[in-house]
This record gives sequence, structure tokens and C-alpha cells, in this order.
Amino acid sequence: MSSRLPKITIWRVIFAAVLLSGLYATYLRIFYGLGGSTNLSDRFPWGIWIAFDVLCGVGLAAGGFTLVAAVHIFNIERYKPILRPAILTAFLGYSLVVVALLFDLGRPDRLWHPLVMWNPHSVMFEVAWCVMLYTTVLFLEFVPMVFEKFGWHRPRSWIHNISAPLMIAGVLLSTLHQSSLGSLFLIVPEKMYPLWYSPTLPAQFYISAIGVGLAMTIFESWHSSRAFGRALELPLLASMGRVLAVLMSVYLWLRFLDLAHRGVFGLLLRNRMETWLFLLEIALMAVPAVLLFNARIRFSPGALYACAVMVVFGFVANRLNVGVTALESGSGVHYVPRWSEVAVTLSIVALGFATFRAIAQYFPVFEPAVGQALSNPAFGKVGQALPPANAEEERIEVG
Repeated sequence: MSSRLPKITIWRVIFAAVLLSGLYATYLRIFYGLGGSTNLSDRFPWGIWIAFDVLCGVGLAAGGFTLVAAVHIFNIERYKPILRPAILTAFLGYSLVVVALLFDLGRPDRLWHPLVMWNPHSVMFEVAWCVMLYTTVLFLEFVPMVFEKFGWHRPRSWIHNISAPLMIAGVLLSTLHQSSLGSLFLIVPEKMYPLWYSPTLPAQFYISAIGVGLAMTIFESWHSSRAFGRALELPLLASMGRVLAVLMSVYLWLRFLDLAHRGVFGLLLRNRMETWLFLLEIALMAVPAVLLFNARIRFSPGALYACAVMVVFGFVANRLNVGVTALESGSGVHYVPRWSEVAVTLSIVALGFATFRAIAQYFPVFEPAVGQALSNPAFGKVGQALPPANAEEERIEVG
């Protein structure tokens, strides 16, 4: 009996401590409100729960719509083996964003109000509806894995019959709200530090979301291969790394072109915290963008993973800078999140990792190996090996 108990490891102890601290912070939030559980105020009402849990959470889950568009709209079939994990990551990401909003809203019991109280002139209204609808789409894209697990073929076929319009709707909805999150900040130009305020914020948010979606797919694939003993789909991830390098280059070009057009390059000469945080953000995106143009870097699992991690941290730094750093100078308030704010954020992230692992362990999230696919007719041909993307990749793989 005792042998069936889970083994106590340092990571499980840390996980339990994070969840317990998050539960206590939840108690403080429910019974003492925002004022009693956070360092937010009327002068600085948006903190880490918006900047990280919402702005970062929505962007980090962008791999779902990116790969759905690649596989089912642009017909790039070779990315199909990593599509399901990306959909699961996106579904969990958006679900946890909704959970985070329950903490951040002053009246979480009114979360349903946008459903009946329409304000089509509000960017927040558009974001709310797009997030709700896209989360529903992600659920419908995820639920065939549940049907497949239990052998429910008829409801699986129902979802399959509406899959094309469903995926197109998902891509459109995600495109709308990924860019609209940047539009939220266009109404406060005088309250944002000029290094981050820009009329191109919607385009910046959208391009960076696609890039970090690819980076998160590489990140998730690397960890899944280690956790579940699966072979790493290196040719696929390497080709994805090349696309990521191009996207990050376009993003950085847009950022610096915008800075030059607005004439704010001189701010980089000032010895301020904003300057150093801006340079850190740019470095975390520029370094992997340069490295990933090298084929040897892309085909080295460790180097590819490191580049993906740098892009993820660069994306997080950008969203935190936009949502916190840029607004601090305009509000005149120095904001440092209270421990309870950090505890809630960490517990949500930990819950996401644990839920992904549990679902991936018991449901058919990953494409089966070739032998398994041939022995199981329910999988068809999805387990077939994929050819290298091009001759260059083939030479490196053989070598």
C-alpha cells in the first residue's frame, strides 16, 4: 500500500508550497478585497495580475492558433504531430487567464456582464467577447482527445464535421484579441513612458504573440520529450526555429523603426531604470533572433531550447514593461507587488504545468509512434515519420 504513495521530491515539495501560499492569498483576496491583499491603488489599478496573468497568459497561449493556422489553413501538414500539445497548452492558458481575472476584477461575480451589457465601442468589450469565444473554440478543439480516449466515435465525428469553420473562427478571434490587448494602451499616451507607448502597439502585440507561441511550442516539446520519454521532433522544431528568427527580426525592426519615427532614441542615453529594462527586453529577443539563423544552433536541442526560453522571457519582459514599468512613470507611483499577488501568479502557473502533465499522461495528446499507429487503425496514418523540411536539414540530420 505504501509503495503506491507518490515519491516525495524537491519539486513536489515546492509545488505544494506554492499551491498552499496561493490558497492563503486567495483567502485574503476574497475576505479583504483588492486593497487588503494587493499593493494596487486608485492611482495604479493595474499590476502584475494584469501585466503577467492576462497580457502574458494570453500571449503565451498563442501557439494554439499559430499551429492551427499553419496545419489546417496553410496546409503545412508536417507540423501536425505537435498540433495537439499546442492546442492543449492554449486551452489551459486561456482557462487560467479566466481564473486570474476572478482575482483581478473588483467584482468577479460580474464577470458575465459583457454577455448582456454590450458596449461595442470599448476595446475591453471586444477583448472579453473574443477571449470567451476563443476559449470555447479551444475547448471544442480539445474535447476530441477526450472522445478518443473513451472510444466515443459519434461525438468525435460531430466535432470533425465542424472542424473547418471552427478552426477558421479560432484563428480570426485570436488575431482580433491578441492585437486588441495592445489597443488597450492607446488611450493613455500621456501616462506611458515613450519607450513603450506607440501607435503600432496592436501590431507589436500580434507579431510578438505569434513568435512566443512558436517559442512555447518548442519549450513544451522539449519538456514533454524528457517527461514522457518521447523522441524530440527536432526537424520540425528546427524549421519552427527558423520561422521564429524571422518573426523576431520583423518585430525588432518594427520596434526600432517606430522609435526612430517618434524621435525617442535619445531616451536610451538616460541612466534610468526604464532604459535598462528596455535594453534587457530587446537583448532577450535579439540574441535568439540572431542565433536561430544558424542551422547548427537550430539542430542542437539544448541551444534551440535556450533560444526559445530567451524569447519567452523577452516576451514576458515586454508585457511587464508595458503593463507596469511604462505606467509607473505616468502615475508617479512606485508599484511593488505584494507577496500575495506573486503567490497567486505562481500558483496559477504551477497549476497549469501540473494539469498539462496529468492530461498528457492519461489522454492521447501526443501523436503515437509509428509502430503504435500501424497497430491501431483508429489513428490512421498520423504516426508516419515526417521528411526533413529541406535538403539542408536532411544533410544536418544525417550528419
